Amino acid sequence: MPDTKKLNELTTQVRRDIVRMVHKVSSGHPGGSLGCTEFLVALYNEVMEIDTDFKMDGVGEDLFFLSNGHISPVFYSVLARRGYFPVEELNTFRLLDSRLQGHPTTHEGLPGIRIASGSLGQGMSVAIGAALSKKLNNDNHLIYSLHGDGELQEGQNWEAIMYAAGKKVDNYIATIDLNGEQIDGSTDEVLPMGNIKAKFEAFGWDVMVVEKGNDLEAIIAALKEAKTRTGKGKPVCILLHTIMGNGVDFMMGSNAWHGKAPNDEQLEKALAQNPETLGDY
Repeated sequence: MPDTKKLNELTTQVRRDIVRMVHKVSSGHPGGSLGCTEFLVALYNEVMEIDTDFKMDGVGEDLFFLSNGHISPVFYSVLARRGYFPVEELNTFRLLDSRLQGHPTTHEGLPGIRIASGSLGQGMSVAIGAALSKKLNNDNHLIYSLHGDGELQEGQNWEAIMYAAGKKVDNYIATIDLNGEQIDGSTDEVLPMGNIKAKFEAFGWDVMVVEKGNDLEAIIAALKEAKTRTGKGKPVCILLHTIMGNGVDFMMGSNAWHGKAPNDEQLEKALAQNPETLGDY
């Protein structure tokens, strides 16, 4: 059974990391990061089989690819709190010569980062390649990826979605963050995508829906269920309904916080709503 108390404490601390990181440099993307905090905490601390002694080839372990790389604050925090690199390094976020760039990159050699991401629409193609590599090498571990719902407006996704089903890439679990918001407004205002579940199913995927996408227990249960569906001829998709800015009341549900940093007063309000649990960096 998952230690939900410990995981909730970690989630709270990761939220603190996110708002402090973007506040310090007055740039970054807190909204989507906060919305995906529970997911990434669950994935890295309860679901994936990983080795924090990082090796780029990822042989013998599960792999995760962040496609919507602008939510790097939550990714960096979760990696650091999991032991990939020192927590203190979060203090260098978006600074010159830092390994923690605004979008994850590989040439700095940051443990846990396997691809440069944030050029939206490309992550699924990379994840499929990694999944096929696992199959060729008789490595039974799984590939996971995360994508924004607005990101699905990029056409390359649909080529990848078609390919994964057509080639029976069934060691792959893709999660779509359905918060309904993107930088210029709601996803319905910018470009309506219709019934995403029906579309994935029409392309030949096994689709799961998680209505409580900010509930740790619901996320863990869904991810573990998704694992049981792998190896059966279809890629698996999890549609995760989240709230942008979750855990900070004045950010929740607003696309205004897609890419805006809190000021001093707003930072204090956000931190007061998320009391320190594991120690700030």
